[in-house]
Order: sequence, then structure tokens, then C-alpha cells
Amino acid sequence: MNFHTKPNTFVAQVNLKVQDLERSLAFYKEVIGFKVLEQTERTAQLTADGKTILLSIEQPENVEPKMGRTTGLYHYALLLPKRSDLAEIVQHFMEIGLRFGSSDHLVSEALYLSDPDGNGIEIYIDREPSEWHWNNDEVEMAVDPLNFPDLLSMGKQQLWKGLPSRTVMGHIHLHVSELEKTEEFYTKGFGFDVVSRYGNQALFISTGKYHHHIGLNTWNGVGAPAPSENSAGLQTYTLILDNEAARNRVIANLRKIGAAVTKENNQFITSDPSGNRILLQI
Repeated sequence: MNFHTKPNTFVAQVNLKVQDLERSLAFYKEVIGFKVLEQTERTAQLTADGKTILLSIEQPENVEPKMGRTTGLYHYALLLPKRSDLAEIVQHFMEIGLRFGSSDHLVSEALYLSDPDGNGIEIYIDREPSEWHWNNDEVEMAVDPLNFPDLLSMGKQQLWKGLPSRTVMGHIHLHVSELEKTEEFYTKGFGFDVVSRYGNQALFISTGKYHHHIGLNTWNGVGAPAPSENSAGLQTYTLILDNEAARNRVIANLRKIGAAVTKENNQFITSDPSGNRILLQI
């Protein structure tokens, strides 16, 4: 499964603002199983393999609690390599008494929880792509109960040692203020394909026939405002593009549909119509 490698366009890193760096670090190390790659007084870079940053957290000056009913992060999703890895983290959550949600999406099996600031997290494994059902260009997904007895029957559970080294950022799911311009931004600007729609409330997009690299929903209300600059929550997320030519093409396409692309500290940055900021990397 090469859905998170080039030439696909995929989410590689998520950058969050938090209220209390030490509190967040304790959660992300002890509950989720990240390792700290680099840390300053106000920032930390988190990794699963000891070299690749999947998540960065920052405690800004004058940070405010995460605002409700705004655009921004619904959840980011960590994709584990094997089903036994998911069984092991379920066992870990049960042992520490953590409450979490779960779902069988047909294409994947997923757990749901939030960090101390209310940032949503999904931890999941994919079923084999040969088991996904496609109706023309739309993949079949559902929200069915997860079969825990079957999942936990994966043989003797190993001692939990944190996130497996081959964990990747599987996808991101965003609250947006509307879907029409948002769909145009991601499909015409970046070349994503719509692979699933939930009525007029949500859509899922991907490249390379993945079930979704990005989810987009209006569940916080059509016309939901962007959060304040100092609100805890999503700061930016990173999309990986195939090469410099591909990035130049995306920048040209974004500008053609009226989206601004700026260069800050040698990084190209754009924002979707709801104000979700995206770093364009190659």
C-alpha cells in the first residue's frame, strides 16, 4: 500500500497549538506513544520512527482555549502498519482506563479520542485495498460497530511499546464553512479526486484511489467562522507534492481560482476557503 508515498499527494505532518506544552507532551508520550525528536521551551516535534516528524505542538504566547463551532481540525489520523498494532493500543487504552470511541468504516478500523485541548485524534488500520468496494469512482464507507472480540483475538498481546516505527499520518479531517468552494480549492487547485460524499454535509478526497487523504465537513455549521489566531487547535498541516514542477503547477492552479499562495521562511503556504493553513512541500 503506497498511498502515502510519491507521486501521490498526501498529508505528512500536522502542527497544533496547545495551551500547556508539558501537559500535552505527557499525553502524547504516555497515552499515544510518540517519541520526542526535538523540544524547546514552547515547541516539541514528535515522531514514531525517531527521524520523521508526524506531529508538532506549540504553546503560543497568550494562547486561548480551543473554540467551539469553528472551522479547523476535526481530527488527524495516525495509520498503524498492522491490525495487531491496533489490538495492542486498544489493550493499552483499556489498561490505563482511557475512554475512546471506535468504528468499522469497511475500508478501515478506527479508534477515536481527543488530546487535552480537545484536538481530535483517530488511530486506525486499513483493510487490504482489494477488500474496498468501489461504485464507479466512489468508495463504500460506513460507520459500523468495531468488532472488539475479533480484533483482540489477534493472538497474545505484546507489551505496548508506543507507536510502531512505520506509523504514518494517514489523513486529516477538517471542519469547513462550506463545501462548494472547498471542493473546487482541493480538486482544481491540488488535483484531489472526490471519492465519497455524505449528502451535502461531508466529502472525502484522495489521490491514487485511497479511501481519503482529506475529509471535509460542515458539521460545525455552514458559515462557521475561523477560530481566533491564539486559539488552541490546528496551526498548519503539510501536503507532500511529487516534485518542484508539481508544486509550481499546484501554485499556478490555486492562483487561477483566486487562492493566495505566499512564501514564508522558504516555505510555500496557502489557506483553504475556511482558513485552514497548508504547507506545500516536496
